[in-house]
Parts: sequence; C-alpha cells; structure tokens
Amino acid sequence: MEQILPALGVSAVVFISTNIDDILLLSAFFADPDFTPRQIVAGQFLGMAALVAASVACALLAVRVPEGWIGLLGLAPLALGLRGLRALWRGEAEEEEGSEDRPRGAASRFRALAVASVTVANGGDNLGVYIPLFSSAPGLIPLHAAVFAVMTGVLCALGHHLVNHPVLGSRIRRHGRVALPFVLIGLGLWILSDALVLVRHVP
Repeated sequence: MEQILPALGVSAVVFISTNIDDILLLSAFFADPDFTPRQIVAGQFLGMAALVAASVACALLAVRVPEGWIGLLGLAPLALGLRGLRALWRGEAEEEEGSEDRPRGAASRFRALAVASVTVANGGDNLGVYIPLFSSAPGLIPLHAAVFAVMTGVLCALGHHLVNHPVLGSRIRRHGRVALPFVLIGLGLWILSDALVLVRHVP
C-alpha cells in the first residue's frame, strides 16, 4: 500500500502533464457533427492504448526511439487536416470520399481510427515520459495503465462537457467543424518540426 499510493499520484500527474493539450483536440472533434461521441471516445481510448502498449514494449525491451522519428507521426494529423480542409472547400457537409457507397460501419471505424491516429501522433511526449516511467518499475505497469484508462474517460467527459457548456458550447459547436482542419494541420506541422533533425543528419 505504501508503494501503491505514491504510484497513483505519479500516474495522475504524468497523465495530466502529457495529455492536457488533448482537451482542445477532443473539444474540436466533439464540436464536429461528422464525429459521434462514441467514435471520439473509442478513438481516444484506442490511441491511448496504442501509446501505452508501445511504451511498455520499448520499456521491457530497453528500446530507445531514435531522435526525430517520432516527429514523422505528424503526417497523420496533417493528412487528416488537409482532407478536412478539402472537404470544406468543396462544401461537403458530412461526406467523405466515397462515403455514400461505404457501409456505415466502415465509416464509423474510419472516424474512430482518425481520432486514434491524431491521439497517437500527438503522443510523442507521452512516449518520452511513459517509457522511462515503465522502465523504472515494471511491476507497476498495470497500475499505471489502469489509471491512464480511468483518466482517459475523464478527459473525454471534460471535452464533451466543454462543447455542451451553456455559455461556451454554442460558440465551439458553431466554429468547431471549420476550426478542426486548421487545428489538425497546425498540430501536424508542429509535430513534424521534430523530424527536421533527420534532414540535418543526411550527408
């Protein structure tokens, strides 16, 4: 018990410090009528699970992610942002390319995976913190993972509450669909900037 309580506090602090910026992204997704709350929550949990799994694998195998390669994850939100911007430019309200002929289940999975890909791409700092945390105490990995799962649910609830806030909610919903592509493009470019080191190392 003496070890578990401090570990719970560490897990909470680590999660908040590495995921506080996800509030903005989740709010933008919840404000976009193309995404349902179920798709967003499923995508967020899937993305966090992928980050935790990758961190556990690297920690147990003592693998260090080479500098700059994590920055390439920025390609995912950049592509999604450009795709959303193109849809806005063409005036496609809820249409994805070929979505009229695509089964609804496939469209739902695509949107959940889109949210998951953005979560993973925005998780470079998560990997940088989770890997040494898990390496320092492998026996506490299940506890950390459980705390992260609970707090992911809390994070989703906060994002949903913000969009449905009686004062702020209407403004966020009004501009959410237009803002989301620009948020994703900005996020993608910011993450990709970390990959510039790969270009500098090219002879």
